[in-house]
This record gives sequence, C-alpha cells and structure tokens, in this order.
Amino acid sequence: MEKYPGYLRKPFYYETDKMGIIHHSNYIRWFEEARVDALTFMDYPFEKIEAEGIMIPVLGVSCNYKEMVRFGDEVLIKPIVTKYTGTRLDFDYAVYHDEKLVTTGSSQHCFMSYETNRLIQLRKTHPKLHELFLAYYETTNKDN
Repeated sequence: MEKYPGYLRKPFYYETDKMGIIHHSNYIRWFEEARVDALTFMDYPFEKIEAEGIMIPVLGVSCNYKEMVRFGDEVLIKPIVTKYTGTRLDFDYAVYHDEKLVTTGSSQHCFMSYETNRLIQLRKTHPKLHELFLAYYETTNKDN
C-alpha cells in the first residue's frame, strides 16, 4: 500500500476564538476529517463501510497543544494507526504547520455491527477491510 501523505487543512475563520487562534475543540473534528480522508485514500470510503453495516464508534480521544494555529495557516494532519487488532483501531495524530509539529492527539475506536450493536471481528466478517487496515497499520508504522 502506498503511504498516506496526510490531510491538508486550511482553518476556517469560524474555527477561531476571539484571539484569532483556532479553538481547541476543532482539532478533534480535524482528526475525524483526517481519518475519513485516509479511508478515501485507501479506496474504501466511510460511506462504503457504513453501507456494509459497520460502525466505528469513538471510544476515547485526547489532544495536546504545542503551538498555536491561526486563521490562514495551513496544517498537515497525519493519522498513524498505533494499534489494530481486527476489533480495535487506535490512532495517533501529528499536526504540522510549516513542517513544525504543533499538535498531537490520539483516538481509540472499535468495530460494531449496525444490525446487532455488537463488536465484530473484521478478519471474519469483512476480510478485505481487515487487510486494508492491516496494510495501513504496517505502512504508517514503518518510519514512526
């Protein structure tokens, strides 16, 4: 699998606070945008996953702010899979502005069936998607 280059994002004015700095709550949304973009990059968009009856709920999320991001800055968000078991999927995020690390974060997820609301094991229920996540995990952890 080709390595995912990351998600380029230019903040919108409405995402800023009174000081012109990106409000802290927006980073969590950016993490989600990067995850969804990575799925599209893998040619398995989120819509396809949902159409196959899979939901990927967020179990936890965290964010650490190292530098401020302001309106007009362009950031590159790199979602890195740190754990993949077939039932669980954990990400770390690195947000860069001008090649400088400005924010880090993480999120934890699981795979569930829309039909049963129960945990599923992708290896058994959706082997193609399992192989894609496994390849993404291996690709994002090569240089990290």
